[in-house]
Amino acid sequence: MKRTIALILALLMVLGLAACGKKAETAPAATAAPAAEPAAEPAAEPAADAAPVAGLICLHDENSGYDANFINGFVAACEKLGVPYSIKKNIDDTNTEGYDAACELADDGCKVVFSDSYGHGSYLLQAAQEIPEVHFTSCTADNAAGAGLDNFHNAFAQIHNGRYIAGVAAGMKLAEMIENGECASDCKVGYVAAMPYAEVISGYTSWFLGVRSVPGCENVTMDVTYTGTWLDETLEKEAAEKLISGGCVLISQHADSMGAPNACEAAGVPNVSYNGSTMAACPNTYIISSRIDWEPYFEYAIQAVLNGEGYDTDYIGTLGTGSVKLTELNGDVAAPGTAEKLAEVEAALVAGTLHPFATENWTVNGEHLDSYDQAAFYEGNECIWDGYFHESETRSAPYFDLIIDGINVL
Repeated sequence: MKRTIALILALLMVLGLAACGKKAETAPAATAAPAAEPAAEPAAEPAADAAPVAGLICLHDENSGYDANFINGFVAACEKLGVPYSIKKNIDDTNTEGYDAACELADDGCKVVFSDSYGHGSYLLQAAQEIPEVHFTSCTADNAAGAGLDNFHNAFAQIHNGRYIAGVAAGMKLAEMIENGECASDCKVGYVAAMPYAEVISGYTSWFLGVRSVPGCENVTMDVTYTGTWLDETLEKEAAEKLISGGCVLISQHADSMGAPNACEAAGVPNVSYNGSTMAACPNTYIISSRIDWEPYFEYAIQAVLNGEGYDTDYIGTLGTGSVKLTELNGDVAAPGTAEKLAEVEAALVAGTLHPFATENWTVNGEHLDSYDQAAFYEGNECIWDGYFHESETRSAPYFDLIIDGINVL
C-alpha cells in the first residue's frame, strides 16, 4: 500500500510540489533540548544512519512557542529512549500536506508518527487507515474515539488546570493593584485568543475563573479578542494593544508569538503568557505561564510501540502525570505570597478537592447550570454532574464551549 501511495504521489507530482518543498529534520539525537528526567539506565546512542523510529509533524517551527513546546518534548523523549527521529516543520493543516508528511515518515521507517495541530487530524486518520502497521497520533484532535482504529490516537492534557493556576497568580496581582489604588475592584482584564474553538474557550474561561477566585477580584470582568490565526505576531500585538487601550489592566493569551507580551512590556501592563516563560524579554510585566509538557506522553507512546504494544486511543495528561506545568514565577512582578498560594491550589487540584469549572462559581445568562449536553462528549452527552463541568475527563480534547457571564467577546 505504501508503494502505491508513493506511485500516486509521483504521478500527481504537480499537485505535490508544495508538500515536497517541506524539509524534514532527521537526527539520531538532539543537539539542544530542555532538561528531562534522567532515565534509570542511559539509553544506547542509535546509529547515525539509523532509520527514524518516531516522527513529528509541526504546523510551524521553533519560532512558534506552541510548536517549540512540542518539539522540545518530542526531542527529550527520543533522547531519553535512545531512538532516532524525524521532524517535519511548517506543514499546512488545511490541505493534504499533513497526509503527505505522515506517509513520507512511514515510508522513511517511522513506527509511530505524531502531529501537533488539530487541523492535521483528518489527514493523519487517512494515513492510519492506509498504513495499519504504523501508529499515528493527532495531538489536540478529537476524531480517534469515533474512528475505531487500533493505530489511530488523540492526546491532550488538562491544561485548563494549568490555566486556572496561572489565573490565580493574575488574581493575586490584581488584588495587590486594587489594594494599592492602581485599579478599581470592577476592573477589566484582557485575553488575546486565537480561534473560537472549545480548546481556546476552555482555556480563557478557566484562567478567568482563577482570577475571580482571589478575594477582592469577584467583580473583575474580561474582554476577549480573537486574532483568527494560531500564529501572527503583528495581529497578536495589535490585539493586546486594543485590549490595553480599551481599559484592560492585565493581559493573558492563547497565542503563539511574543506579540502580546511585548505589547504589555511596552505599556507596563502585567502579563500572563502561554507555552513558556517570557521573563527574559519582558522582565517588568511577565508574571507566569502555563504549558503542556509533552515529553511524558511521547515517551509513553514511543515506549509502547517499541514494546509491540498499543496505547490509549484518547490520552489525557494531568498535573499528576507531569503533563501540565507552570513555568517560573517572576517574583519581581508577582504579588507577595503568590508562590505559596499556587502550591496550595495545585495540591487541591491534584487531590480533586478543587474543580475550576465548579458550577457555583459561574453563570450563563444569570443562571447556574446543572446540566449541559455536548454531542462531542463521548460517553453520553451530559457534561455536568456532582456540581462541576467535567472537562477533559473522558475525551482528551477540551469540550467546554460556554461563554459565561463576565466575559465579553469583542
